[in-house]
Order: sequence, then C-alpha cells, then structure tokens
Amino acid sequence: MPTLGIDLGGTNARAAVVDGQGKILASAKMALTERSPEAVVESIAQAAAEAVSLAGVPVTGCGVGAAGQIPGNSGVLAVAPNLGWRNVPLGALLSARLGMPVRLVNDLAAAAWGEFNAGAGRGAPDVYVAFVGSGVGSCIIANGQLVRGSGGVAGELGHTKVIPGGRRCGCGELGCLEAYCGGHNLIGLTRELLASGRSPVLNELTAGVAERITPLTLERAAEAGDPAAVEIHSRAGKMLGMAISNMITVLNPARLILGGGVLMNCPGLRRAVVEGIQALTSNTAREGLLIAEAELGDDSGLIGAALLG
Repeated sequence: MPTLGIDLGGTNARAAVVDGQGKILASAKMALTERSPEAVVESIAQAAAEAVSLAGVPVTGCGVGAAGQIPGNSGVLAVAPNLGWRNVPLGALLSARLGMPVRLVNDLAAAAWGEFNAGAGRGAPDVYVAFVGSGVGSCIIANGQLVRGSGGVAGELGHTKVIPGGRRCGCGELGCLEAYCGGHNLIGLTRELLASGRSPVLNELTAGVAERITPLTLERAAEAGDPAAVEIHSRAGKMLGMAISNMITVLNPARLILGGGVLMNCPGLRRAVVEGIQALTSNTAREGLLIAEAELGDDSGLIGAALLG
C-alpha cells in the first residue's frame, strides 16, 4: 500500500504518494508563507491532500523529513534552525491534522533512506551519506539499518566542532562545521566579505548587490583568484574533506554518497572535498570505498520519508 512522504524545508513543504518500490505516484508543493507551527502544519496538510487526490489511491501512513534535531521517537523538533523552532511536537500535530500515524525523522535520514533503497545506495549494506546544502548533515546506514544513536541524533556531522569557540551556528553553539560550510553560512561569510570592500572580484560579480550572492558566487570569485574568497572557499573544502574522511575512517562503509545543493552546484568545492577524503581517509578504510553522487535529487527526502512512514 502506498504511503505519504513529506519533505519539510525552510521555505516549502513537499508531499508525495510513494509506492513500496520508491516510485513517486504523485506530488505537490506548498510555500510556507508563515512559519508558526500551526501555519506549517496547515501547509503540509494542503500539500498532502493535493498529492493524495492526484494519486487517486489511499495511503496507510506518513513519514516526514525535517531539518533539525529529533530526540528518539519523540516526534518533537527539538531544534529546527531553518524554521526558528524549538521543542515543537510536529509529529503529534500532524498526526492529529492528517488523521493517520506520522513518523518524524531528520531530513538527512529520510534522504539517505531514499538513496539507500531507490538510488545510489542500492546493493550496499553499509553506507555513509553526507549532504551539503543550506546546512551540513549526514546519515549512517549499517547492515541495512539506520543508525540513530541512543538519543536519535546520530549523524549530526554539521554540528561537530571544527574551531572551539568559533562562529555561532544556527543551532546556537559555537564552532560547528556547518557554521563554516553550510550554504546559508557560506552566503553569510561572502556577504560579510562583500561589505568589507576587500573583494573587488566579488563586487564585480554581484554589482555590489549582496542578495545576488550564492555559494557558486563565492566559488567563481575564488576561481578568479580573489585571495579573501579563496580563503573562505578553501577552508570549507578542507574542513568538509577532513570531517567526512574521519567518518569514513571510523565507520568503514562500502559506499559514500555525496549530495546536497552546494556540493552538486559547486564542482570546485566538491572536487576539493573528494581530494581531501582520498588524502586523509586511512588506507584500510579507503580500500574498496566507492564514492557516488546522490541520484534522486530533491526527491530523495520525499521517497525516504514515505518508505519510513
């Protein structure tokens, strides 16, 4: 029986009806015009109703992937920086609104489960998935099972510390990997550089308009040889390469899946990350490791959430 998958981002809620093989039968999207829990639940419900209507089949349950920290099976978004939420019982709110059981998981767990079952992870029982998009996240799949940890927050790569006492992260802590390498923070760092007047290349690329900056803007400025842009870009590549290589050394997966909008749209950064992984992973852990790109694109979270629902 098909299930409902929800991908909750910072600006949109997407819903899809997915069959047991991971095929999307129908999907819908709603913009989050308001970010209060009540308004977001209503937007999700509208997207879900449209997807179910388009699919024309009943669904038996619902899985939701959301960016944030979710303790155990609580269904509570303890920290959700993209929405500005803390301790929101999203699972219970959605279950009451949709009238069906809802399983709430981290968005990277959903995306990883989608790739594992229907994408780049097929056929590999031990997989490590690392995504760099607006934030930085990862997921561990061992012996065909999600590794969630005692508190349900295993795989929070973006909140490992790389500079003690460093930049403040969206989670509220200092010196997290995400604070230097996540898409939102790369944009923030690049905007700071533009405002400082130290980057004539960046000023030329953007015509001085900070709102035009994306992570790719930073990459282009770095590739043009701008010293300050090179520093930010190079640091991000080195930090990500080292962080992921350390996880490969510890976990020894058969397959590493790289994804997320920043890595997929910034080939220079992705190349630096892969070079770092190859140089810094222990020799024994690197033997037999296959590095693959995520195959399902923006649909990985929808498919994985539905398969977990």
